[in-house]
Amino acid sequence: MQELLQRGHVGLALPKSHYTHRVVAMAVRLVVEDGLPYRTASWHLWRDHRVFVPYATIQNWVEAGGKKGGTTHPRRLSERRNWMISRGYIAPTSCTTGRFCVLSIVDNRTFRRLIYEVLDHDPDHADIERFFRRPPGDTQRRGLVLQGITTDGSNLYPEPISQVFGDVSHQLCEIHVIKELTKAVLHASAKVRKELAATRPKLGRGRPSSAAARKAARQAKRIEEKVGRPVQHRYLFVQHVLTPAQRRTLIRITRGQPELRTLRSIIDEVYRLFDRRCRTDTAWEKLARLRHRVRRFRRIANLAEALLSNLEKALTFLDDKLLPSTSNAVERGNRRHRKMQKTVYRVRTKPHISSRIALDMQRRGTSWRSAV
Repeated sequence: MQELLQRGHVGLALPKSHYTHRVVAMAVRLVVEDGLPYRTASWHLWRDHRVFVPYATIQNWVEAGGKKGGTTHPRRLSERRNWMISRGYIAPTSCTTGRFCVLSIVDNRTFRRLIYEVLDHDPDHADIERFFRRPPGDTQRRGLVLQGITTDGSNLYPEPISQVFGDVSHQLCEIHVIKELTKAVLHASAKVRKELAATRPKLGRGRPSSAAARKAARQAKRIEEKVGRPVQHRYLFVQHVLTPAQRRTLIRITRGQPELRTLRSIIDEVYRLFDRRCRTDTAWEKLARLRHRVRRFRRIANLAEALLSNLEKALTFLDDKLLPSTSNAVERGNRRHRKMQKTVYRVRTKPHISSRIALDMQRRGTSWRSAV
């Protein structure tokens, strides 16, 4: 038996072994959240994860969790809330799922959801402003100060933030800005390739017979190769760090095309702007020089100028070491919510969505009610 276990032929646990916390949590979720019977939950664990748990053991886990998971003492709950938002950095988000939209505010330092609201329509500035007016009163009553807000760059947030929170540090998510930059650079490179492909001479049918036709065929083949190589290696224009071999490849495929090399230099300069060793004023000076450099290339100047105009607010975190540069906190919560909707089909109505988010908050150590 020991030899078979070491070879991996038998999926049985060793004597005196214990179930991991992940198995226990997964079994309790199948019963409490998904509403499965104990026998069915045991079969699901074996079918999906190859872990055999007797249904009586699952029943004991669920009953023990119900006894231990009672109401939290108000004083301890208040201390927990104060600890979660004492640093004063939050990240709002709006996650659209079907006909409903989930508004959330997450503590961007502890990655915990503080408050949420489920809407049955697309949010506007009035909804965002009404939603933002809930936390300030609570934070002021507890003597807490809001230090900074990180958003994903949506147009819904700047006006309500200025009206509700006043002159607070507003940071655009670095990941969303770089994402838009990547799209713009790839679009600009495709535009340059399209213009180059338009210069390819038209060839007649059949094999070229005259000297001029053979010369045009060779020229068309060279242009086709110059157009095809950047397409094959287009990831080199937006990759963060390039190896020496990749640098040589990039120089080879952009020979005779200064616009494509300029696109890569734009990416390099933008990545340097987000270095925490730099200050905001210094980053703005570098950004101004970069814009002046890009204006020399008319084919990409308009696109690059429109793109670089949103980088000022994405550099706010350079002067505050505690202000997060990304909104990963809310993105993780949104990913958990979308995964939950894929696994549990009945989470499609407003009451079920609200209940599931509340259950997720309680499981992660937060017990705030939704804004209804």
